[in-house]
Amino acid sequence: MARAASSNSRLTVKGRATRARIIDAAARLMYENGAANTSFEDVRKAAKASGSQMSHYFADKRSLIRAVIAHQADAVMADHHDPAIGNLDSIAALRAWAQRIVEQQRAQNFQGGCRLGSLAAELVESDAELRADFAAGFERWEALLRRGLLAMQRRGDLGPDADPDALAYSLLAAAQGGYLLTQAHRDARALEAALGAAIDHVELLAIEASERTSG
Repeated sequence: MARAASSNSRLTVKGRATRARIIDAAARLMYENGAANTSFEDVRKAAKASGSQMSHYFADKRSLIRAVIAHQADAVMADHHDPAIGNLDSIAALRAWAQRIVEQQRAQNFQGGCRLGSLAAELVESDAELRADFAAGFERWEALLRRGLLAMQRRGDLGPDADPDALAYSLLAAAQGGYLLTQAHRDARALEAALGAAIDHVELLAIEASERTSG
């Protein structure tokens, strides 16, 4: 991912725009059809790019996939720039985050699942480098949740015995498992239940911390 960012920074404005257009098209096609069912030619046509442009920016399909992984991780981060979610540092913010995820899935009729997770499910075992790319993408998501939980802990909303790392993992795991079940059933209940239970656990820890303080 770092190498891709470095090479991208050396492109002209027009070059960056062309490369971004190709990645956008590839991300959309891979999300809708899967990476295996998306060819270089499919992407070229969707992006209205020439063959020479495709080969100039991407040596092969694998290098394009790596760019799409970074793109989808960026998209997930962008989804969290919402005043209702804030810094994910309260129970209310976490519930707003969960509701936003559910509403997004309803809006797309429960098709596609998580943009990053669905691609990971298909490709994470392909090779170590792609696996590392996915791990880095998910770590960015985990870090957002972890920072919010750490802020709650610093304020005293969570006790010192709470484990922000474990809680962040549990929230993200609930989201990813919920995405898959909701996609399979075309129904929001699994996603709502998984996220709700994970946040209920955080809230219980917050209640216990409050009771210890007041007691």
